[in-house]
Amino acid sequence: MAANIPPRYSDPLYQTAHDEAFSKPLFEKIQEVLPPDVSRQDFTLALEKITEALGEKAVFIGERLKEYVDPYEIPESGHERNVPSAAVCPSSVPELQDLLKIVNEYKIPVWTFSRGKNLGYGGPAPRVPGCMALDLHRMNKIIEVNEKFSYAVVEPGVTFGDLYEYCAANKLKVWPSTASLGWGSIIGNALDRGLGFIPTGVHHENVAGMEVVLANGDVVRTGQWAMSNSPSAHITKLTFGPTIDGLFLQSNLGIVTKMGINLTPQPQAYMACSFDVPEFEHIKTIVDVFGELRRNGTLPYMVYVFYIAEWATIFGKHSEWWKGEGPIPDWRLKEMQEDLDAGIWTVKFGLYGPTTLIKAQFEEVQRVVARDAPDGRLRNTLFTGEDGGLLEATAVSPLYGGVRVGIPSMWNIPIVNYYNLKPDSVGAHGAYSPIVPLDGKTVLEWARTAKGICAEQGFDFLCDFFMHERYALFVTMLCFDKTSPEQRAGVDKVFNGLFREGSKRGFAKYRAHLNHMDLNADLFDFNNHAYRRFVETLKESLDPNGILSPGKMGIWPERLKRLRE
Repeated sequence: MAANIPPRYSDPLYQTAHDEAFSKPLFEKIQEVLPPDVSRQDFTLALEKITEALGEKAVFIGERLKEYVDPYEIPESGHERNVPSAAVCPSSVPELQDLLKIVNEYKIPVWTFSRGKNLGYGGPAPRVPGCMALDLHRMNKIIEVNEKFSYAVVEPGVTFGDLYEYCAANKLKVWPSTASLGWGSIIGNALDRGLGFIPTGVHHENVAGMEVVLANGDVVRTGQWAMSNSPSAHITKLTFGPTIDGLFLQSNLGIVTKMGINLTPQPQAYMACSFDVPEFEHIKTIVDVFGELRRNGTLPYMVYVFYIAEWATIFGKHSEWWKGEGPIPDWRLKEMQEDLDAGIWTVKFGLYGPTTLIKAQFEEVQRVVARDAPDGRLRNTLFTGEDGGLLEATAVSPLYGGVRVGIPSMWNIPIVNYYNLKPDSVGAHGAYSPIVPLDGKTVLEWARTAKGICAEQGFDFLCDFFMHERYALFVTMLCFDKTSPEQRAGVDKVFNGLFREGSKRGFAKYRAHLNHMDLNADLFDFNNHAYRRFVETLKESLDPNGILSPGKMGIWPERLKRLRE
């Protein structure tokens, strides 16, 4: 842990991982950067006022900003380093309002985040150098967990691990969803359209009622929560008049300080299911067969698919799987299927609910797969509650459960170390993650293209994708040793190649790294970028001083548009 910086997590597992992520930066020195258009004198005066309002333990400057940069930065990309001028950690809405009053007075932009664990997309670093990091991790209260209606109300600092532990300790009959890594913020992940694996795993679709602090300090609540006394505040998205919740997803129009989110009722049974295929081209079959099962309701929840090379990252480094130069050849990938008891592509999905119901669902899957995907291998393992009661998530073997029954962990963190060769290597990653139509021919063609682009720079094709009903989020992981200039430059070329080819096909990323936000936003070009012009009109109205996260997702305040790339 950096000197004089208090712990971020009470759980040592998460704190250790946090310390590891930020302990070996490419650049030890944090250069001093002023906010755009702010003099040193005004910045000093503003910091004095903020310190007086929030306390000196809530304000960080100088070398204490080491945990507020992108730990996976790539200087070879040609972008200016994303360094904040200071960091501020309010612990309540009144403290946040005090802060906003001061930064509005001096027109100091802030960069807002909940836990800063959006690693691979910039982490806690600001889009505009010199922004003040607005860190909400100290706002960490679990306001309510409603067992009957299966929802929780949380603040931004509440992690997936926090909520799980709370529900387990109070023996509540709910399963909270968790993303792949349990250290992340529930609110932060939902706002960036992150995903889990259980029935409520599409997090942004399970939000019901937000509290939002606007740039002027005004507090707005959405949906039925806009009523002072509604018993339906967190059980429906329905509102009266325009629905505004979506304006605050991937947004710089306000700061979400509380959120209601649906949980999965504890089921009677869970069936862990997998399907794998031996040949690369069988991805077409997977997409068409399981896509139809998603659309017709046989598989109502997320279907997750991964490529053999990515699965291998959990069990060993690239150098342990392949001693030669360049990416692992196809013949070796064939051998690895035997080693890992997996296909070249493997599908994982879960069925949840009454035992008789999920057995019937699986029988239908069996029937369809036998008819339409005979080259694959379908497997299942059923877990049921004792004596017909509800199933405890901890009763499910970690081999089949974990995140798929809502138990947070750091299970896939080894992926970042995949290319580490030297004792002082430091693993890192980026991603190219477009939205792709759930059509087998389209996905196969894209997988071939993406694999070729990775191979050109000597990288393995590390990919997985999440199958919704009509589209997939197709994630190509870009792992690299950040101490290697060659790998940093190579992975930047891979990203640019993927972006170029994806854009030709009309694909856009569903989330973006700080340095790629404008690039991705430019793709939404209908009617001279009417979408962006519309949102920036709202931005000018709600945030006339342009203080909230300028440039986030390509949305800029008028006074700082000169900084747009």
